[in-house]
Amino acid sequence: MNIQGSHAKAEALKEYGIHSEVQYWNLEPATLEEHSIEQKHAVRTSLGAIAVNTGKFTGRSPKDRFIVKDDITSDSVWWGGINIPFEADKFDRLYNKVVAYLSDCPVYVRDAYACADNDYRTNIRAINEYPWSNQFVYNMFLRPDANELENFEPEWLVINAPGFMADPELDGTRQANFAILNFTRKIALIGGTGYTGEIKKGIFSALNFVLPHQRNTLPMHCSANMGEGGDTALYFGLSGTGKTTLSADPNRRLIGDDEHGWSPENSIFNFEGGCYAKTIDLTEEKEPDIYHAIKAGAILENIGYQEGSNVPNFENCDITENTRVSYPIDFIDNIALPSVGKDPKNVFFLTCDAYGVLPPISKLTPGQAMFHFISGYTAKVAGTEEGVTEPSSTFSACFGAPFMPLHPTAYAEMLGKKMGDSHVNVWLVNTGWSGGSYGVGERMKLKFTRAMITEALVGDLDSVEYETHPIFGLAMPTTCPNVPDEILNPRNTWADKNAYDRKANQLASEFNKNFEQFEAYANEEILSGAPKVSMNA
Repeated sequence: MNIQGSHAKAEALKEYGIHSEVQYWNLEPATLEEHSIEQKHAVRTSLGAIAVNTGKFTGRSPKDRFIVKDDITSDSVWWGGINIPFEADKFDRLYNKVVAYLSDCPVYVRDAYACADNDYRTNIRAINEYPWSNQFVYNMFLRPDANELENFEPEWLVINAPGFMADPELDGTRQANFAILNFTRKIALIGGTGYTGEIKKGIFSALNFVLPHQRNTLPMHCSANMGEGGDTALYFGLSGTGKTTLSADPNRRLIGDDEHGWSPENSIFNFEGGCYAKTIDLTEEKEPDIYHAIKAGAILENIGYQEGSNVPNFENCDITENTRVSYPIDFIDNIALPSVGKDPKNVFFLTCDAYGVLPPISKLTPGQAMFHFISGYTAKVAGTEEGVTEPSSTFSACFGAPFMPLHPTAYAEMLGKKMGDSHVNVWLVNTGWSGGSYGVGERMKLKFTRAMITEALVGDLDSVEYETHPIFGLAMPTTCPNVPDEILNPRNTWADKNAYDRKANQLASEFNKNFEQFEAYANEEILSGAPKVSMNA
């Protein structure tokens, strides 16, 4: 038997039903890279990082994500299109098939943990079919030291077998791939897909259930940073809104870029030990922190190359636009260690409003904050499709609906209570269009957005005058240092004021239509945050 690791730990796999003759435990990243290259799973790029192709799946498959419905979850999970129930006995049978499959393979085992606050630490054991998947676990989760590994006791188990294909008729899945959470057995079972994001999001979806349900802690799909005085800020936003860019502030230390908890003890803590960043159109000038993190130890996914070379071509999207890189968080220079901050003083909801309707910055009441948190709005531009220039609205509850097992109002009410207890300021920041919709107006200048966020952080917006948006009810500052006054009220930037009113009412109607699915669960304070459509528009 070829085992790299203690015999006692190797015997532990038998408890899971895995009897592999070749087991590799907690290998160093450099060794895992060698395995991946030798097995022709990866190539070494000119930047030093390895690059892999994740196969058929280059992103998550939401319709193939399941939660076992049992005594723990049946009355707690928000069942529906996002959280799809799976029968416990079918899970058990499928699990047995997967571990039998892995028993015939070399396996890579990694002990890691989530949650940088020790009071919430969650130990994880990942068992991977592929070495680069195991390296992804090293990159993305927190890393125990040698002493901690000696007596490591896992709470959650990740079984990851990309080469195993389910039989939908026999196994109860929709197709050959699957990602299933079992809260009773504390297992994330993943098969039929090489996309590593399923590993990350499996564990974080579990935390998004356990932390609020059992630990009175709010899980958040957001980035976080802190100033020199320890003041913490949170940045929520869907893809393309600037979450990673704006939280990477040279004057503030990065706590984390994607997943955090807000505890009853008023700490903000990173779930992760790494970053999983998009690389499409990446340049050193636009994203220097991410670009410089692409070196030995990082893993690039599904990228293209300059012709005839191993030089990454980040503009290439032949495989997918969802090209990615994973790397340990300490590949970024300006970080907070440990990845824990104090009670936040400012929370920013980022949206890229391609309609040009929302103000570049506005201050929210608690009701508005909960309403916009549940809505999770941004707008995407068709752009790549010839002749289509109209933006399309996107709503994702809590800015991360695919990973939220509880009803969105449960998270929103927790946020509202924490806002009240902490006297936090909540801001809606539009990084999208001004002066008209996409195709007419212009994208908000990054320097103005940075200036508005900076002024909010240092408190300079606390003493200025505000005016109220007539439809959305948002409090808009009438002046902001280093920002032209005329752009602060979006209606003023439109040449055709009537056209603005029509577009604003259209977007308000879309907000309210989307919110209909949540109305029965929302309290009066949340409902008060909805926009008011003008009947005269």
